[in-house]
Parts: sequence; C-alpha cells; structure tokens
Amino acid sequence: MNPLTDQNLVSAIKSSVELVIPEIILVGVACLLFVAGLISTSRAFALLLAVVGILGAGFASYFFAATDSSLGESVRGSIGTYYTILPGAFAGYVRWLVLGVGFLLVWLGTNEARSDIAADYYACLLVALAGTSLVARANDLAVLYLALEMISVPTYVLLYLGHRGQAGQEAATKYFLLSILSSAILLFGMSYLFGLAGSTNITAITHALALANKAGISPMVALAILLVIAGLGFRITAVPFHYYAPDVYQGGPTAVVAQLAVLPKIAGFVALARLLGMTNLPSLDLPFPNETQVPLLLGILALVTMTLGNVLALLQDNVKRVLAYSGIAHAGYMLLGVVTLSAYAPADLGLSPRYFNGLDAMLFYLVGYALMTIGIFSVLAHISTGDHTAESVDDLAGLYQTHPIATLVLFVSVLSLIGIPLTAGFNGKLFLFIGLYDSPESSGLGTWYKIMTLIAAINAAIGAVYYLRILGVAFLRSPLRPVERTGLSGPMVAGVLCVLGTVFVGVYPQMVWQKAQQAAPTARVMPSNTQR
Repeated sequence: MNPLTDQNLVSAIKSSVELVIPEIILVGVACLLFVAGLISTSRAFALLLAVVGILGAGFASYFFAATDSSLGESVRGSIGTYYTILPGAFAGYVRWLVLGVGFLLVWLGTNEARSDIAADYYACLLVALAGTSLVARANDLAVLYLALEMISVPTYVLLYLGHRGQAGQEAATKYFLLSILSSAILLFGMSYLFGLAGSTNITAITHALALANKAGISPMVALAILLVIAGLGFRITAVPFHYYAPDVYQGGPTAVVAQLAVLPKIAGFVALARLLGMTNLPSLDLPFPNETQVPLLLGILALVTMTLGNVLALLQDNVKRVLAYSGIAHAGYMLLGVVTLSAYAPADLGLSPRYFNGLDAMLFYLVGYALMTIGIFSVLAHISTGDHTAESVDDLAGLYQTHPIATLVLFVSVLSLIGIPLTAGFNGKLFLFIGLYDSPESSGLGTWYKIMTLIAAINAAIGAVYYLRILGVAFLRSPLRPVERTGLSGPMVAGVLCVLGTVFVGVYPQMVWQKAQQAAPTARVMPSNTQR
C-alpha cells in the first residue's frame, strides 16, 4: 500500500466512530432503559430517559455537523471505498428526519407503554431509530444488513409487548416470519453482489457494476438486483411484497403500527438508493442505467403498487386496513423518485442543472409522509382508551362532537394524504410528479415516464375517495358509539406537532426542499458556461 492509501484508510477508521456518535448515544440510552426496567416500573422515568436520548443524539448531530459536512465533501469517487461509514449531507438529512420521527413516536406511544413494559418499549424504539439512521451511513453490505436488522428485531418485540389477544399474536407472528424471509432474500442478493464485485464495500460494488453494465446487464447481475429489490420491497410494502401489511396493521398496537408504517419505509428507500448507486452521483455513473431495464422494472413496480394499494383501500371498512393500503399506495408514489433519477444518463446529470432529480423529491416526500401518517395514527391512539378502540371507519362517526382537537388533526392529516394544496403531501406529490414528467427524452423512456405521471395523478384522485370517506364519517355522521371525552394525552401532543409540521412544510416548503436538494448528490448547480 502506498502512503496515500494508508492515509485514506487511517482517516476512514478514525472518522467512523465520530460519524456514528448520535447512534451510539441512542443505543447506549436503550441499554440503560433495559437495565432500568429491571429496577423501576416508572413510565415517566422511561419517557424522560427516551426523550433525553433523542435530544442528546440531536445535540451530538449538531455538534459534529461541521466535521460530517467537511468529510462528506472530501469523500468522493473511489476514495469512498475506504469508508464503511459514510459522512455527508444525505446521511445527515436522514438522521435529522429519523430523530424528528422518533420524538413524535415517543409521545405517540405513551398510552400503550404500560408501566410494566415502558422501559423495554422505549428501549426498542431507540434501537430502531439508531438502525434507521445508520442505514443512510452504511457503505458496506455487512453494516447495511446489521442496520436493517436493528429495525426489524426491536419491531418483533414491540409487536409482542403490546399485543391484544389472538389478533395481536397473529400480527406479531406474521411480521416475524415474513420479515425473516425478506431478510434471507436480501442477504442472498447481497451475496451475489459480493461475488460479482469481489467486495462488500457498496461504493466499490456500484462502481464495478457501472463499468460492467455499460455493455449490457448480465443474468447474474439481474438476479442479484431482483433479489435486493424483493428483500427491500417487504420493508417499503411494495407489491407483491405487501401482503402482510393489512393484517399486521389491523392486529398490532396503534403506536407500534405507526412506527412500522414509517421507519421501515425510510430505511427501505434509503437502502434502495444506496444499493442502486444513487448516493454516489455525480462522481460515479449509475450501475443500472436505462439500458439495463432496471428503471423500467421499478416504474412498473411503482404503478402496480400505487394502483393496487388505492383500489383495495376502497374496499376496506377497518380504518387500520385502510391506512395499510394507503401506505402501500404511497410507497408507489415514492418509488417514482427512484425511477426519475434512474432516467438520467450521465450526460444529463453532469452537464445540465436539474431542479428535480427524483432523489430530492423522494427525500422531501418522506418528511411529509411521516408527518401525515403519524398524525392520523395519533388520533386513533388518542381515542382508543378504555373499552373503546377505533377499529372500523364507523368508529370515527361524530368525532368532531367529542374530540375537536383530534378531529382537526385528522382533518389536516387526511388533506395532506390526499394532496390538497398548502399541505406537505401536496408539495411532495408535486415534486415527484413534475420530476418524473420532466425526465429527459434522451433516456429513451421519456414518453413512458409521462404516461406514468398521468397514471400516478389518476391514482391520487382515486385515493381521495376513501380519504374523504373518513372525513365524511367524522364530520357528517352521528356517533354510533359516543367516544368518551379525554384530556390532553401524549398521542395528541404528537398529533398537534404533526399538524404544525404538515402546514409549515406545506406553506413554506423551501427550508425542507433546500435541505433535500443538498442531500441529493446530483442536485448541484453546474457551471453556467457548460454546454450540453
């Protein structure tokens, strides 16, 4: 090894620990909670310790932000092969998103975190948050797989801790067995990637595949990426890997289901972007350009996912099953961002500034999706007290009469899910649809992408039908079983924060949009004198 290589390796090793200090704090506090649960059953203490852990991780992220940014600018191209933990704006954006989601989920779970399980409940949540954040920094297949399992294993425990009878046990068992199957499929695909590239480093793998696929994709590479997409498809609930979601949503505890609806999706899409080489641009070419037909496959997967999710949601009477199919449909929307970035040839990315490149729109949409999804689950958690549980859509009848604040949270969250202007959901859909529609004709699939945009817009209109049904029941129907009036609760704190965030991102999207563009490696202003 030459001195430069030695220096790069030493620098990578020294920076790795510093880059994951916030995640270390989350896991460390989780360990304290596991121990504290053996000594104390105080819910307030467990809640306080969880909040302190998240705030401590946030403080550490802010403190090391300059180091993270400077390292991110220097780790480009082949030098990234020395890093198992990647710095940069992309990883920083995902970390802040995860910490924000974690803060909301801590409050959302206060009703379900009973005294006997509170410490274990919050400890599992913190471990899942650390794993989700680590996915964005993983630059090695082993680290990525470990990070994904840090999300799955605590979720098994959470589904079991708060189970309610046979339905809860069934939900926990289904998710456990199918998650293991998806992990095995993903690991099998990763083994092929390692065999093809001769390295577990993700930057090295994507670079090797980019060079190999210029002459056309080989059957082994095609099989590897199909297995990877299948393994991650379970986490993002993409069709046909969605079948567990409705039953698990229906049988699982509300706060845990909210976590299940958000964290695995964030991790799945981030991992997909990492393994498809989208976070290495513009230094490296895409490993799966249009010539490989992988973007076409992802486009078909997106359309089938959003269409099936929206159509089947129309047939549901259980509100959690409605939200399950709604989450499936939104996974289809977010897949459009991956398709959009795949549409750009290296010349389009390197020689022409783009306002929408797909990855930035997907990152923006993840924020809106998290806010509106946690918002609507907070309403269900708030009104599910005592003998009353919000199971069917009819259980929301006349909600405005007994819970005006909860109804307001429901109203704003549903409008954002529909995509009504001045909400985060509207801006997210707008950025995704415009980015896909504006995909360059040079990709060879320009017309197909415009057709996809039209189908996505039709799907958004279909989704409005079952969303408006929920609002109609809450505002226009008399209560079948009057919901007991309740005071301010943890879930309502989370719901109000979600409403404020949804409206703020809807009215002033610039702050989040600029951060998303900075996080997307291709969203850079090119020199004005560069010609196409």
